[in-house]
Amino acid sequence: MELDKKLVEELRWRGMIHDIMPGTEELLGKEQVTVYVGIDPTADSLHIGHLVGVMMLKRLQHAGHRPIALVGGATGMIGDPSGKSQERNLLDEATLRKNQDALKKQIDRFLDFETEASNMALMVNNYDWMKEFSFLDFIRDIGKHITVNYMMAKDSVKKRLGSDSKSGMSFTEFTYQLVQGYDFQVLYRDHQCKLQMGGSDQWGNIVTGTELIRRIERGEAFALTWPLITKADGGKFGKTEEGNVWLDPVRTSPYKFYQFWLNVSDEDAEKYLKIFTMLQREEIEALMEEHKGAPHFRVMQKKLAEEVTTMVHTREEYEMAVEASGILFGKGTTESLKAIREDVFLSVFEGVPQFELSSAEIGKDILELLAVDTQVFGSKGEARRLISSGGVSINKEKISSVDHRITEGDIINNKYLLVQKGKKNYYLIKIKS
Repeated sequence: MELDKKLVEELRWRGMIHDIMPGTEELLGKEQVTVYVGIDPTADSLHIGHLVGVMMLKRLQHAGHRPIALVGGATGMIGDPSGKSQERNLLDEATLRKNQDALKKQIDRFLDFETEASNMALMVNNYDWMKEFSFLDFIRDIGKHITVNYMMAKDSVKKRLGSDSKSGMSFTEFTYQLVQGYDFQVLYRDHQCKLQMGGSDQWGNIVTGTELIRRIERGEAFALTWPLITKADGGKFGKTEEGNVWLDPVRTSPYKFYQFWLNVSDEDAEKYLKIFTMLQREEIEALMEEHKGAPHFRVMQKKLAEEVTTMVHTREEYEMAVEASGILFGKGTTESLKAIREDVFLSVFEGVPQFELSSAEIGKDILELLAVDTQVFGSKGEARRLISSGGVSINKEKISSVDHRITEGDIINNKYLLVQKGKKNYYLIKIKS
């Protein structure tokens, strides 16, 4: 496969390089390089904070290089002090293996593990080479090559040992950089891996690996980090009121995933198009120009949401999310509500007030239904006034008369009635058979 000689130049344009060791750009331009990124396996799903590393591996594979995704089974049992003020919870082997299998399925959507080309992606778990390594063997064979002075000089260690740190650092976490450095050495030795990439907070750990390779393997290895992704308003990227935005559709539905990208700011949309999509520079710049001319159309956000949702989930899930958004924010009809899957329907209306009714009650007087049985309205008088003024809809269809009756044909998925009061207030009535 022909190498992309302008890879590093493009990564710089995309804002994906924070630090790069001298010689790295020249190396990537002259030979196929095996490169790895470590992934934390403390959950059975990636979240979008992991996407930067996965996209970096994808870009390098696309440029002709060989990517290795390293699942940190051993390091997940220790905890990484970088950028943290406390130790993390440690996991047992069974949980780590389960998580690894789940992560592999997700990463499969980004990297080619099946190609017969020389740059076929590989997934490894550092627990496989650490599990039989005794403590005495490790400190004899690895620890003696790195001084305490060298380890103490790392920013990640300094921050935890500084005067503003309340918790200090355990010996376990202090040794993290040695374990990660040994990972790099193993991949250099067994897979000729010459480059490790990570977030900017990983620079010290990565450089420890290059030092071990120099001292033990008498080889030369390289480091590249990307900036930690932030939001324009200073908030933490990938966090919502509900927590992380996950790639697992059970944890974060494709609809909510799509909505996250659709609702980013203009400034963030421009940045994220460069980082999280494979769109060419010309196309991104054209979107930026188009957006400037009519920002209210949000063309950057729409394209970003389309690209990332399709890549992480499927085209079908993306189209379902668009359709669901149209129902909520557009006109919508009873038929369009009935056409979307129940899980999508519930995801769209998650969090709205809900009531339960038996199927025997649905044919009642509409005022009784909305003001007595369900408390959508505080009183029948309030319900009557809003219905008369055209301010109430059932399943997106306006109710024109207080004499309206609900029938079984109105029920969505044989279970739900959607009541809309005014423009923005929704209520879900669940029908029990």
